[in-house]
Amino acid sequence: MVAFRLTSGERPPVRPSGPVPVPDERQASGVLTLAPAAPVAPPVPSTTDVTVTDPALVKRAVKAAALGNAMEWFDFGVYSYIAVTLGKVFFPSGNPTAQLLSTFGAFAAAFLVRPLGGMVFGPLGDRIGRQKVLALTMIMMAAGTFAIGLIPSYATIGVGAPLLLLLARLVQGFSTGGEYAGASTFIAEYSPDKKRGFFGSWLEFGTLAGYIGGAGLVTLMTALLSSGDLLSWGWRIPFLIAGPMGIIGLYLRMRLEETPAFAAELAKASKKEQDRPKVPLRAMLSGQWRALLLCMGLVLVFNVTDYMLLSYMPSYLTSELKYDETHGLLVVLGVMALMMIVQPFAGALTDRIGRRPVIAAGCVGFLFLSVPAILLIRQGSLLAVALGMGALGLLLVCFTSAMPAALPALFPTKVRYGSLSIGFNVSVSLFGGTTPLVVTALIGATGNMMMPAYYMMAAAVIGGAAVWFMAESAGRPLPGSAPSVEPAER
Repeated sequence: MVAFRLTSGERPPVRPSGPVPVPDERQASGVLTLAPAAPVAPPVPSTTDVTVTDPALVKRAVKAAALGNAMEWFDFGVYSYIAVTLGKVFFPSGNPTAQLLSTFGAFAAAFLVRPLGGMVFGPLGDRIGRQKVLALTMIMMAAGTFAIGLIPSYATIGVGAPLLLLLARLVQGFSTGGEYAGASTFIAEYSPDKKRGFFGSWLEFGTLAGYIGGAGLVTLMTALLSSGDLLSWGWRIPFLIAGPMGIIGLYLRMRLEETPAFAAELAKASKKEQDRPKVPLRAMLSGQWRALLLCMGLVLVFNVTDYMLLSYMPSYLTSELKYDETHGLLVVLGVMALMMIVQPFAGALTDRIGRRPVIAAGCVGFLFLSVPAILLIRQGSLLAVALGMGALGLLLVCFTSAMPAALPALFPTKVRYGSLSIGFNVSVSLFGGTTPLVVTALIGATGNMMMPAYYMMAAAVIGGAAVWFMAESAGRPLPGSAPSVEPAER
């Protein structure tokens, strides 16, 4: 990264060094600075430095964060799409609903420790750096996923099997507590202000790629293996693949440099004769309570709809609607492929018209179209299921394209990783990750097959309220960071 300043009478050459401060008397001397303007936005940072991004470095950062995120979410795709089989392996019962509830219970348990992971990895990322923590979360996630593939079945070791599964899920959940906030922070702090939405959208592109990789592998195995082979050994294959995938992701992340924003924080600490920026956990909570509430509301609608569509719907089609398992998985894969195609264009759209209008459109869409979409899915024909799922997928893109850029912009640089980790993971743990479990239980208790629609509508109302109170951040510098521009904007 390089930086520059312009004066009224000359253009000094760009130096390949850190940000160059503009003197305080700039108004008297005629110094001009470049900074995007917007009427409603987070406060402009007090610094007048301008960071000129290196396009090649930005692309490397986006690829590493997105590919790493894809590898982490590969496990979630596998676990969700093979949930029925896992229920038979680890939770023997004569009741298929009880098996599914037990499997999703282990799935949800990982989300209970995510806030703990966020409280550990988030502040650590604000202290030692984003890149180091992201490498650590990659190692832990890959190890936890690989371990699941080695666990003996309930028939072999009895109650020890589900206990070991729970332990592996807790390791995954703890590591994931620092993953999304760190990856989104990493991309946001590397991106130029006017393209933060576009570059941030590739993070969720990676998530979708991971889901498709996991779901595609499960679909292939379901089609090629007999039910007996899948139950006895085939289910282990996707989890064992996580080992080499984790090594690749770790390599990509270790090659990255630290973000310019964090480097600037280190420079400030050095001037104060401190080794590292130090922010108490209390400051990340009490000092950011409004931003934390907005973050939790936005993450709630984002993750309830995300897990509903990508994690719960395959099991809903199979266990609740008795839909053919292979066809159901193929429909969901097609929806995710459609989302991947639209994702970068929607991210670029948030740079042009703002994050708020795009997120608001998603909330309104889920509020009014959830019931029609679920009715289409319940109709049962392949075309009806595809149309219903496709409508929900396109609405979800409103969130996946905007949130990676909108959420980091809620917090200042000094506490961004920590505060975002805490707010994000608390909301995901309470509402997002529990979605499959809660909706399955609601259907079992009420017999109402429309519960998925009602649950998404309730989430849309809460998300809409958060959008109403959030400030627009498109085209603006991140709070506490210098304006970031492309070389062409010099």
